Amino acid sequence: MTTSRRSLLTALLAGGLSPELLALGLPASGFAASAPELAPLRGLAGGELDTPRAAVEGRLPAGLRGRLFRNGPGLMSRGGERYHHWFDGDGFVQSWTLADGQVRHRGRFVQTEKFQAEQAAGRFLLPAFGTAIPAQRPVRGPDSVNVANTSVLMQGQSLYALWEGGSAYTLDPDTLATRGVKTWSPELRGMPFSAHPKVESDGTVWNFGTYNGRLVVYEIDAAGAVRRHAVLDVKAPAMLHDFAVSQRHLVFLLAPITLDMAAVRAGQSMIDAMHWAGERPTRVLVVDKADFSRQRVFEMPAAHVFHFGNAWDDGRLLRLDYVQSTPLPEFNTAARQIMRGERTSRDVSTPRVLEIDLQTGRLSLAERSEAVEFPVVDPRVVAQRHRFVWYPTAIDTGDRWGFNGLMRLDIEGGARERFSFGAGTVVEEHVMVPRPGSTGEGEGWLVGTGYDIARQRSFLSVFDAMRLANGPVARAWLPYWVPYGFHGRFYAA
Repeated sequence: MTTSRRSLLTALLAGGLSPELLALGLPASGFAASAPELAPLRGLAGGELDTPRAAVEGRLPAGLRGRLFRNGPGLMSRGGERYHHWFDGDGFVQSWTLADGQVRHRGRFVQTEKFQAEQAAGRFLLPAFGTAIPAQRPVRGPDSVNVANTSVLMQGQSLYALWEGGSAYTLDPDTLATRGVKTWSPELRGMPFSAHPKVESDGTVWNFGTYNGRLVVYEIDAAGAVRRHAVLDVKAPAMLHDFAVSQRHLVFLLAPITLDMAAVRAGQSMIDAMHWAGERPTRVLVVDKADFSRQRVFEMPAAHVFHFGNAWDDGRLLRLDYVQSTPLPEFNTAARQIMRGERTSRDVSTPRVLEIDLQTGRLSLAERSEAVEFPVVDPRVVAQRHRFVWYPTAIDTGDRWGFNGLMRLDIEGGARERFSFGAGTVVEEHVMVPRPGSTGEGEGWLVGTGYDIARQRSFLSVFDAMRLANGPVARAWLPYWVPYGFHGRFYAA
């Protein structure tokens, strides 16, 4: 056995996973192998991953020190049954620690109540968001089915694994060990806490959650104490994933999505019971940050939006940028296809900038055609006027699934800069990390993850955020692949 092969096997076994499980050529229940870029969606079996020292290509910047935490669905099958929808998989949190030119990778499943029960049983026991599974355990509330699989937030010595339908789960940021459900205050126990909190430069956290048409809004200080919260009866849609925050406002795009609860009680999944009413408008809800009871509602053509970049306002003009997705039925069809290992149609999500004149009520919308998602901004400009947004993007990918490049968009002037890894790479979300001591927007690095299809290995890449076209300054390679994730955050050391 060669040294490299022995090292790979050692790494796989140390992570609690067999080489056979990680071999991409082996079949998975309900998963076709016709699209090699989809192989990481097979998922893991529930073990851990640990690489003390990833192989670094290039040179990591000396000032880039800290941890990139990422979260996403990691376990897709149990007992011969496979989830139907990408959003259903159990949460798998990763940490990439960067220091002294080296990178360590660690991955752990969030030990939710659901995950522990189903691991012990060796089969699915509870219904999922997009998969109709008869409940074989009591469902006492959203946290009974919480998969903690969407994003992360760190405050002090607590890392939170987030899922929009229920509570945050607290993890140890060093070991990723699960500590338990987070309760922000006694009266908020079990209330939904979305996966897209907005953190302003002073550490203030804004977030929301939805239930039964109501919108819960939170203001939390940098130490984790709830300053204010409110429950707003705004006829919230059945799916609301993200929002935007400006200097004075919280902004929500309430898409025309309804939920047939009778169908859910009859055994349909939440996704199957949702209906898209494209003939109705998307409502633009603007909530005053200083007084949650002060609200305004505008209307725009039906739009399905998962992710926002940022927002700002000057008291009269409110501007926000976002990515417009395909309508819900088409999106869910595609999410089911990739879970079967099948390529999807080429309908794409594209950038938008919406301006609202708060005095006249006039809305104007600027549209672009690039295929993008997962927008991020410099964390120093959250809720402030900003110029740049970064995205993963698809560049000449043909019928292949996923993104293969990165794009920086100047939303003031319209100029863009792009880099493509080529057809053999899938690029995931990259976050913007400010350079220590810098003050200018965009001065720093873009840090994120990807998958090399031919090598069947995952990597972390680092770019100069203002010089994407030059390519990565460094990449750190794992000796294995990890499932595709959703969102992450970087915390400097």
